[in-house]
This record gives sequence, structure tokens and C-alpha cells, in this order.
Amino acid sequence: MKLDIAAMSARLASDTKLTDYDFWRAIKMIDDELYQIERRGNPIPMQMLYARHVLRIARSTRLKRKT
Repeated sequence: MKLDIAAMSARLASDTKLTDYDFWRAIKMIDDELYQIERRGNPIPMQMLYARHVLRIARSTRLKRKT
């Protein structure tokens, strides 16, 4: 499965239904879950890393557009 991170990030950044808080909260939830997985010594799912990366880029893109 090929992921187009740039396209997904751009689509999320331009979605007016999502607030800056929604992005922050989603990233925080993923970070918390990754921390728990790491503490248990379990393998980290690549999908979670991709999701976090997409959300971070989308949030950064949106913040750049505001300035």
C-alpha cells in the first residue's frame, strides 16, 4: 500500500471541520499510545508512525498558512 503523505496532509490541513485543537489532541493521543507500547516492549505499528507524521505535517502546514 503506497501512502501519499503530502496529499493526505494537505487534505487534512485544508479541512475546515478540524480545529487546531483536534490536530494537537490527535497527535497527543498517538504519542501517548506509542509511549505505552514502547514501555510494554511491544513492536511499534508503522501505521501509527505514518498517522503521526501526516498529522504533524498537516498541523504545521495549517500554522504556516495562518502567518
